[in-house]
Amino acid sequence: MFSLLKPFIFKIDPEMAHDLAIKSLKYNFLPEELFTVENESILESKIFDTKIKNPIGLAAGFDKSAEVYNSLFKFGFGFVEVGTITPKEQLGNPKPRVFRLEDDRALINRLGFNNDGLEKVTQRLQKNSPTNFLGINIGPNRDSNNKTEDYLKCIKEIYNFANYITINISSPNTPGLRDFHNKNTLKQLLKNITEFTKKNRIQKPLVLKISPDIAFNEIGNIIELVKAFNISGIIISNTTDKNRENLTGKFKNEPGGLSGEPLAKISNDLIKKFFKEIKGEVTIIGVGGVNSGLTAYEKIKAGASLLQLYTGMVYEGPGIVKKIKSELIDILKKEKIKNVSEIVGVGS
Repeated sequence: MFSLLKPFIFKIDPEMAHDLAIKSLKYNFLPEELFTVENESILESKIFDTKIKNPIGLAAGFDKSAEVYNSLFKFGFGFVEVGTITPKEQLGNPKPRVFRLEDDRALINRLGFNNDGLEKVTQRLQKNSPTNFLGINIGPNRDSNNKTEDYLKCIKEIYNFANYITINISSPNTPGLRDFHNKNTLKQLLKNITEFTKKNRIQKPLVLKISPDIAFNEIGNIIELVKAFNISGIIISNTTDKNRENLTGKFKNEPGGLSGEPLAKISNDLIKKFFKEIKGEVTIIGVGGVNSGLTAYEKIKAGASLLQLYTGMVYEGPGIVKKIKSELIDILKKEKIKNVSEIVGVGS
């Protein structure tokens, strides 16, 4: 059905098309059976000591305000991450702010953490309990005088609804946010967060989402701090505001974060470097260019225990998870691998 509708969808402004998708998903009409595959047990994975059916997750950015997560679980995702949620409702940057690069199978966005805000989101989560493993991605408001305090406010209100919480320090569309990659700044942020969670007896896995644009000499500092403050996972990576030289799309020079196929090698190279130093002590969630069984296989071999996608679903539609799972199962069977966890990091 998506292949028939795609030419019409792609004539619509990308953000309008996304809003229509969210509205349609609220009806929750697609049966889960439509997206099941045979032999999925070979993909069974663990996320922070919890078993899930497969390692494929939906990245934050699709369900920004936690409106349709239970409908999204039906597509066959092993887990879903909503957000980014900020304390106050935020409209984001001026439109247009999302651009398709069809020949590159990529997107550029400069949305700017547009979301309904903490109060509305917590009300939704309270009324509609998640039916599967849910991550909640949090960040500061653009006009915040104290970004650290914004993270703490979000943690306090949403931790009861989340299976894990992602600390987003990596969007290129919020001024000053990536400054948290600085060693001393990140150390103070993680110190404040861990002290706050300890004081309030909040026991949830915390995940750090990083930029793909960090210098390789920053990797050691990030790993040192992640281990020191018992951060459970690292998401590698967010969108890049660089790496435009090989793109062909007419919107390639639009300011914002680039996602999709052009990010695949960049994120894989970064995952390999992190995996070599982490040595299995911290879970790596790999993002960037996952749109097939092969791209999923390559990212897992690079060192990602879990995967996330978003742009791939824009180009392939909701059937992408089923496609990835089927293709990945075929690859694993051909390689005589009994479970997907056996290949984590073998190519790093």
